[in-house]
Amino acid sequence: MTGFVLFFQQLTLLLTPQLLILMLLASVLGVTIGALPGLTATMGIALLTGLTFKATEAQSFTILIGIYVGAIYGGSISAILINIPGTASAAATCVEGHRIALRGEARSAIEATRTASIIGTIIGMIALLFIAPILTKVALMFTSPEYFMLALFGVLICGSVGTSDVPVKGWIAGLFGLFFATIGQEGIFSVQRFMFGNSNLIGGISLIPAMIGFYAIPEIIKALAEKSKITVKIETAGKRVPMWPIMKNSLRTIVQSSLIGVGIGALPGVGEDVAAWVSYSTAKKTSKHPEEYGKGSYEGAIAPEVGNNAAIGGAIIPMLTLAVPGSPPTAVLLGALMLHGIRPGPMLMTETPYFLYQICALLFLATVAMWLVGMLIARPMSSILKISPAYLMPVVAAISIIGAFAINLTLFDLGVVFIFGILGYFLDKMGYSPAPIVIGLILGNMIDTNFRRTLIVSDGSFLPFITRPIPLIFLAIIVFTIVKGSKAVKKSNAAAQ
Repeated sequence: MTGFVLFFQQLTLLLTPQLLILMLLASVLGVTIGALPGLTATMGIALLTGLTFKATEAQSFTILIGIYVGAIYGGSISAILINIPGTASAAATCVEGHRIALRGEARSAIEATRTASIIGTIIGMIALLFIAPILTKVALMFTSPEYFMLALFGVLICGSVGTSDVPVKGWIAGLFGLFFATIGQEGIFSVQRFMFGNSNLIGGISLIPAMIGFYAIPEIIKALAEKSKITVKIETAGKRVPMWPIMKNSLRTIVQSSLIGVGIGALPGVGEDVAAWVSYSTAKKTSKHPEEYGKGSYEGAIAPEVGNNAAIGGAIIPMLTLAVPGSPPTAVLLGALMLHGIRPGPMLMTETPYFLYQICALLFLATVAMWLVGMLIARPMSSILKISPAYLMPVVAAISIIGAFAINLTLFDLGVVFIFGILGYFLDKMGYSPAPIVIGLILGNMIDTNFRRTLIVSDGSFLPFITRPIPLIFLAIIVFTIVKGSKAVKKSNAAAQ
């Protein structure tokens, strides 16, 4: 009860016209950043951190939290409308969200993901407010074997969630992603791998240019080549579907994805991207109607948006209590805390006991602002699909290229976009989804580093992977996933014969 009282005290202090206007403007900017391919929440927070240095503490974190929450939600808009995720955390939303849009229900899809984002953020805020110490203890139990198994599980689930064909194709695509993740200087002994003398690859392949290549270029080529077909599909892009029945039927998935998002967000360094994919995969595996997935399932679009937004509150937990960021955006927020003289860690509740409740109050205000912004943009945004691809896609291409270039300001990243775009187009033609490749690229370094670190610590023994309880649970799930996928392959082959 004390937590609620302190929360409302901080909320009351923040209810000033100046801070409310700042939060609304920051949310608009955050949603815009998230919706533009290549511009991430991390980039938005990093850019604004320097500009808010001379502002007051309340003003600074009002802006930064507004950007953070808005950007994580905004990524779903471009994912739904043009099948190009604005942020990596929205890549899972593409799978079902864009299919809903092509059915003529783009506006309803945006409204559904907005509602899911609001619910996820609120649950993440409640977790931050009340169960931060408990989740922190769970997060501290994760060492190299646990992180390895978690990441491996994340890649393998793409076999069943990232392809409409047999799971083997998803696993093969995931292996492609893992290979791309090994390029560059590895994280333990700093050995250079697969660089071929190119110093631009020393830090590995940049995720955002690669993701833009895999998603944007194939979509642009397909849209321009098949524009008449697409126009027919989306001619009723503003069609409305009642939200209440959808949310009521997805209640179990919402609760499930919220817990997943908070739990994964609380793991240092994992973040919203993984939370979205695990939420989507789990929703599909536990759904009463799994046959609807891959065809435009609202439940499938809601799950990753609940998960990645719930991960916001989860990721702030280790940042505040352990001074260890739970995600890339919170890594930048950690720097902002230090700029304003706030020292995160075990002494936070002693030195600045109000700050935890201030962040919770800001998350609540950011959620309200996101609802207002989302309500205003749903209808005009859905009209984008009515624009002829001949006019829309060149604009999307220009924005994608600018977004890719803005990450490191190097021409090399534009080459990455082109190469991965061509590769993505041919893989798409062969029925391979880009989603497992992207998740393999995201989690590849975590798999590689934690696997080898475990073997180094255990003198080459594999026992830590099967004797510790958490890795053993993940291993059992992985085996079950592979066995189930193998049965699906045999069933598919039998049907073909």
